Amino acid sequence: MGDIGIEKSGHVALVEIRRPPSNFFDIPLIKEIAGAFESFDDDIHVRAVVLAAQGKAFCAGANFGDGSTLDAQGRRLFRTKKPIIAAVHGAAVGGGLGLAMVADFRVTCPEARFCANFTRLGFHPGFGLTVTLPAVIGQNKAALMFYTSRRVTGEEAYKMGLADVLVPHQQVRDAAIKLASEIGENSPLGLIATRMTMRGDIADRVREATDHELEEQTHLRKTEDFKEGVKAVFERRLPNFTGH
Repeated sequence: MGDIGIEKSGHVALVEIRRPPSNFFDIPLIKEIAGAFESFDDDIHVRAVVLAAQGKAFCAGANFGDGSTLDAQGRRLFRTKKPIIAAVHGAAVGGGLGLAMVADFRVTCPEARFCANFTRLGFHPGFGLTVTLPAVIGQNKAALMFYTSRRVTGEEAYKMGLADVLVPHQQVRDAAIKLASEIGENSPLGLIATRMTMRGDIADRVREATDHELEEQTHLRKTEDFKEGVKAVFERRLPNFTGH
């Protein structure tokens, strides 16, 4: 495949994003990942999946103007059957955080950074994060991340429940594979059934949320504040928002 690699070992499949160093995503990349996940649904040998990335970042967000929310194809990520562990060894920013939140669990390190930086861009959260982030860390903590656009370190993420395993940087991928292997020791049919119960109607809730997120993003993308937010990011300065 073009921008991802797939490896299988035992009952674990590894999907690696290969757009280093920042691994910016767009809709074609999301479709590639969704297609890989769906192929594992039909593979009786795969019982758990690890999502990892090459380069410095796990995923530093979307290419501006492309992939900031999920289309109908991207939502396929939430309808796949096998447990997913994200190996977050570096920055997971904006939609990159959204991608990490598709997973059931996140393995990370102190050097990692988790950031929902949408309001710093004069924008609105996307990628279903208005559903997935509160579901994991609670409404207040999610609102705090959205409203401040602050960066959360790997250690802070672990303490607040955003990450499930904290290990040294060089051990992130191995720790994610170890967790996936532990899951893979169990009944494949039991795992699928239990995960379906635990995840509930998340795919439907994400679909509804992304419809709303896209409406808000479409509106805000036309504002002067959005232009200023994007410009400020490129110029590495605080934005000067005016409310227009």
